[in-house]
Amino acid sequence: MIEDELALFDKSINEFWNKFKSTVSDTSCGMVGLRDTYKDSIKACGEKLSVKLKEEERMVEMFLEYQNQICRQNNLIQEKKDNLLRLIAEIKDKKQELEVLTANIRDLKEEYAKKKETISAANKANEERLKRLQKSADLYKDRLGLEIRKIYGDKLQFIFTNIDPKHPENPFMFSLHLNEAKEYEVSDSAPHLECLAEFQENVRKTNNFSAFLANVRKAFTAMVYN
Repeated sequence: MIEDELALFDKSINEFWNKFKSTVSDTSCGMVGLRDTYKDSIKACGEKLSVKLKEEERMVEMFLEYQNQICRQNNLIQEKKDNLLRLIAEIKDKKQELEVLTANIRDLKEEYAKKKETISAANKANEERLKRLQKSADLYKDRLGLEIRKIYGDKLQFIFTNIDPKHPENPFMFSLHLNEAKEYEVSDSAPHLECLAEFQENVRKTNNFSAFLANVRKAFTAMVYN
């Protein structure tokens, strides 16, 4: 280190001074030799100090460069840590979104299953009603001169004949369909029957379609005789 070199330099000066005092009575050639020796010692010490100073400077530069590298590495590590934390937060958010989406899909599936079950039950009920209608139609076809036709709008048209004794072929008719509430809805009677709305309410309450047909035929018959 620099302190060691300075100590070495002081030691060399002291040695030279002691040597100089011991040889002060020598000839002038000896003095010149001592002077040259002194100069050489000074020069050698100076060169050594210069080399040491350069080495120290290099060591300081290396230390500073190493310190800078550590700082850059720490910054890079912190940046990667921040990116990792941000990525973890995004993954958590995506996971929460996925959980919400999964819950929504599950709810939609349950709702769809319920609606499907409701529709299936309604369709089954409609099939049963149509079967009863067809059974009633078959029962009264010959006795009441009744014909049933399927027309526009998923309606059934009921046509009675053999009502007017003078003109048995004359048709007396009305239309029927199931509304959105799956209830009987009667319309388009010809000739028009004022009591048709009352008959409609009765058949909705009793679900007795045979009695409904009989009442409609009686009403048409009453019109003819009145």
